[in-house]
Amino acid sequence: MNKHVIVCISIVLCLLATIPAFASVSVSSPGNGSTVGSSVKFVATAGTSCSKGVASMGIYPAPYQLAYTVGGASLNTSLNFNPGTYNVVVQEWDNCGGSTTSTVTIYVTTTSQTGVYVTSPANNTTVGSPAHFVATATTGCSLGVASMGIYTGPNQLAYVVNGASLNTSLNLSAGTYNTTVEEWDKCGGAATKPVTITVGSSAGKTFYNIHSAGGWNGYAQQPPNYGDCTSCTPSGPGTTWAMYQLNKSITLSGNSTQFNIGGTQAYTDVLWNNHLIGDFSSQGLPDSSHTLVPTFHDFTYDVYFYSSNLNVSEALEFDINQFFNGMGFTWGTECRVEGGHMWDVWDNIHYKWVPTGIACNPTLNSWNHLILQVSRTSNNQLLYKSITLNGQTSTLNWTYAPFSAPGWWGITVNYQMDGDYKQTPYRVYVDKLNFTYN
Repeated sequence: MNKHVIVCISIVLCLLATIPAFASVSVSSPGNGSTVGSSVKFVATAGTSCSKGVASMGIYPAPYQLAYTVGGASLNTSLNFNPGTYNVVVQEWDNCGGSTTSTVTIYVTTTSQTGVYVTSPANNTTVGSPAHFVATATTGCSLGVASMGIYTGPNQLAYVVNGASLNTSLNLSAGTYNTTVEEWDKCGGAATKPVTITVGSSAGKTFYNIHSAGGWNGYAQQPPNYGDCTSCTPSGPGTTWAMYQLNKSITLSGNSTQFNIGGTQAYTDVLWNNHLIGDFSSQGLPDSSHTLVPTFHDFTYDVYFYSSNLNVSEALEFDINQFFNGMGFTWGTECRVEGGHMWDVWDNIHYKWVPTGIACNPTLNSWNHLILQVSRTSNNQLLYKSITLNGQTSTLNWTYAPFSAPGWWGITVNYQMDGDYKQTPYRVYVDKLNFTYN
């Protein structure tokens, strides 16, 4: 089988039957990732290229739970929420039959009470080392929260930081930990949140800085079928692209990689992939005996990306692929930017993107840090574990079946940039791209 065909199963984006009119939803209140009281103020506006304008807007506190609608291109209302974490979707519908969404994650608490809210790691989960802790705190003390800390066991304070939030990673040996995240306020009060985690026996092996390594190949993917265009060249026609390694002008490590996309054909994409282990390995691990690839179950895609005009990107895609014994596992994860500011994951069996309800709002002119954690279960199911963007972890634990992939054996990673309705050119700098396998 042609090696490119099987790799590209993960990034076929031709699944939209129609291309909607360009639209956007801008939510000015509440702020994404904010901690709010039970009465939440929503302020949002919408725009569309539909000549008939925006018909209405609505608010979904949870999937399929439409709590509020209003005619026109703006909304301003307050809704009551019970304490908890919500991925709220604000949606607009235009008069041409199109729609788009924007997702805002909020943490609802009773503001007169004290509380600790841990978003990572999830309670009763298995994690690697270092274990990533993300938490916020509120207090009824008029002077505010003084500091927060993490206990890895009774009287074992492993970390402390000033303020009402923490975001850190702790190196932990294998075993089960009854950790406690605590806040101390300036009135002498405190509150705690217990989190039990199991640290795996091995943190795995890591390929570091593979953005600057060899083995990368780029391919245009054009409508209507979005397969790899083997006749296309980086200079066109229709789609243009470029990859410049060892960039020293905008970098964290000293050598970033610049990726460009442009052209004249709307909604076309460019895929870059690298074969790490197995067939066509760029890392010296060909696995000709077919004994290595099946032993790996846990994968982490860890990357930083930067752009000054990412707002014109339809989407950015980050994929992990594993193939052996006729089975294909594609953990596809994309951040829809112009496409709706939401994370989607790939359904291998039905060949479609599935919205997660998790907001994706990367910042412009700043380094964005993305960590994707996935696994292959003991019964060969794909498990999407979590998405962490700029310290905000969202836990999924969604499973999907693999697809048929005869004749291919290996582990690969993809990075992809998608063009918008104008195929507006944009560039993204990628740095510190590390891949951990275990």
